[in-house]
Amino acid sequence: MANVTISIRAVEKRDVSALFGLILELAQYEHLEDAVTGSVDALENHLFGDRPYIEALVAERDQQIIGYALFFTSYSTFLTQPGLYLEDLYVQERHRGQGIGKALLQRLANLVTERDYGRLEWSVLDWNESAIAFYETLGATVLPDWRICRVTGSALTTLASG
Repeated sequence: MANVTISIRAVEKRDVSALFGLILELAQYEHLEDAVTGSVDALENHLFGDRPYIEALVAERDQQIIGYALFFTSYSTFLTQPGLYLEDLYVQERHRGQGIGKALLQRLANLVTERDYGRLEWSVLDWNESAIAFYETLGATVLPDWRICRVTGSALTTLASG
């Protein structure tokens, strides 16, 4: 491809529908379509409402959003520093292998250092060997001893009610 410019920038309100579309694409790629119960309105509120919970970067080519990184502030008690937790990193399949994922991760790493945070971390599905290999080439360590614990739905309601 001859001189195709990719821009990485903060998400804007006008991008929320396109961002949600990419979230649906990611869910399909991960065979988790049934897990998506959210909406464009909820995403917009969580990005731009009175109390934003998340942030996002988008990768754009020819005024089309082709990838994103969605993240939020986390905290390490051991480091006693905040960090960024990358919830999603996604680049449309036809645009992969062009450095876009790496550019999104580099911008996130820049945010971590600019904010004087202690770390950038994320999870990866164990079957996604290409993603694991990609992350390792960037210096990421896949932690074999850690497992994600999650409580949702009726289990969350039961836990909350005691």
